[in-house]
Amino acid sequence: MIEWRDEGALIAARAHGENAMIIDVFTPSRGRHSGVVRGGTSRKMVATLQPGTQISVTWKARLETHMGSFTVEPVRSRAALVMNDRLALNGLNAVCGLLARTLPEREPHPPLYDRTIALLDLLGQNDVWPLAYLHWEMALLDELGFGIDLSACAVRGTNEDLCYISPKSGRAVSAQGAGEWASRMLDLVPVMKGEGDASGTEIARAMKTTGYFIENRLFAAHSGKAPAARQRLIDALQRLQD
Repeated sequence: MIEWRDEGALIAARAHGENAMIIDVFTPSRGRHSGVVRGGTSRKMVATLQPGTQISVTWKARLETHMGSFTVEPVRSRAALVMNDRLALNGLNAVCGLLARTLPEREPHPPLYDRTIALLDLLGQNDVWPLAYLHWEMALLDELGFGIDLSACAVRGTNEDLCYISPKSGRAVSAQGAGEWASRMLDLVPVMKGEGDASGTEIARAMKTTGYFIENRLFAAHSGKAPAARQRLIDALQRLQD
């Protein structure tokens, strides 16, 4: 029998049989890991097995290659932070959906884990977490091999007047470097560089740029689509009063 213990964020749960659930947990040392929770549909466990909940898990299986089963203990619920906050709810569901659908199973990503937990702990602080979410998306792309390079112009090699991102290379491009190709470029919104006005409108604009790489690079590798909650988050940000 193989057994390990860890703590992480629950990022997905689905029914399995009559009274069990299969959950995905994102942990620092095991990455995204699946397992069965016996009795997961009980009233007590349903309250715990919610997206974003911080849980302590014990995983057991006869062989390492088996799905195995989880014993779960709640550490911290985040449901109360989003229950009456549509912006935070969409943000939470976008984070969990992106992680559940794109992280390789059983591959640790400690820096991304730390950044994810820090982001989830900001939920409800609507003056700071939307910008943190944008930068988290950029970190997710970078961690999974599709990073956006804002260090210098891909054409001229300078770091001045950077205002576009090449959809082909993911590298920044200056106005002069873009030339006649400017209309085919993606916007490099200042908030992506930690500059300018971090209003809901600007963050939503920047998410359209990161969304290009999420849809056409990250999800192209997984033959899927980004979670609908991500678009709902963009829509909610656009409605915010700046």
